[in-house]
Amino acid sequence: MTWLITGGAGYIGAHVVHAMIASGERVVVLDDLSSGVAERLPAEVPVVRGSVSDGAVVAGALAAHEVTGVVHLAARKRVPESVAEPLLYYRENVGGLVTLLEAMAAAGVRRLVFSSSAAVYGSPDVALVTEETPCRPVNPYGETKLAGEWLVRAAGRAGGLETVCLRYFNVAGAARPEWADRGAANVIPLFFERISAGLPPVIFGDDYPTPDGTCVRDYVHVADLAEAHLAAARALERSAPGGPGGDLTVNVGTGRGVSVRELADLVGEVTGRPELAPVVAERRAGDPARVVASAELAGLRLGFAARHDLREMVASAWDGWCHRAEAAPRAG
Repeated sequence: MTWLITGGAGYIGAHVVHAMIASGERVVVLDDLSSGVAERLPAEVPVVRGSVSDGAVVAGALAAHEVTGVVHLAARKRVPESVAEPLLYYRENVGGLVTLLEAMAAAGVRRLVFSSSAAVYGSPDVALVTEETPCRPVNPYGETKLAGEWLVRAAGRAGGLETVCLRYFNVAGAARPEWADRGAANVIPLFFERISAGLPPVIFGDDYPTPDGTCVRDYVHVADLAEAHLAAARALERSAPGGPGGDLTVNVGTGRGVSVRELADLVGEVTGRPELAPVVAERRAGDPARVVASAELAGLRLGFAARHDLREMVASAWDGWCHRAEAAPRAG
């Protein structure tokens, strides 16, 4: 098989590419490089530069590389931005998926791994979120991911598409420093950005109904997440297109909840700046209080279980942050 990985030059995408290449899969990347970095990718991997919203580019990539399956990661993912610009998020995340599914149907490509999110659950009032927990997203980003799952399943029923939707929980860490998250949208890079400037980390809200008042999340190492994608792809390879069991949705997490304050304390330890105690700012719009995965189904259906702990995630992310700082050109 040959897998097209949309958004494959991104932080998560590059880890997925390397995991699949290391396991002998053939891959091609489609990325507009607006936030992706081509240098993250192995030299032998073909890169088609373009947007998933461009039907001609997608169709051309599917045909030119004889693609037989797609891992769809390309999307916008910043919750505050989605609250401020919902139309942009629906156009990019939902509209782009429609274009991709149309191109896949025309090309006869019948296997899809879809990048979803725990944001589809919203603010679940349960200790562990299972795949049966009702989906009630509380921000436009989560809404677009849930709408994406609906589209994927509908396309599967209509056209025999075999699908796996992976609901990521909070992704962190790096398998190698040069593959690390270069943005500052996620909580750990945001903490690093402040600490590197000699400033205390900022916690958004400490009045949530949680043990210490800060949000509780389930953090999963990006290398583990990449292995989950490989497991999903392998499951689809074993399944005949149009056959039974081709509509699977699973959580990808660890089942362990960590508060933002606990995370900030650990970041202080790992970076050697524990004296920079976090300060509290107002809540951000669209942030649920607690979201922690039940990871049981991923083990049962995909044979997947996360292996890395939170300290490994923070330490490897910090190595990546330092690597980027050392590689940056100095003024003057």
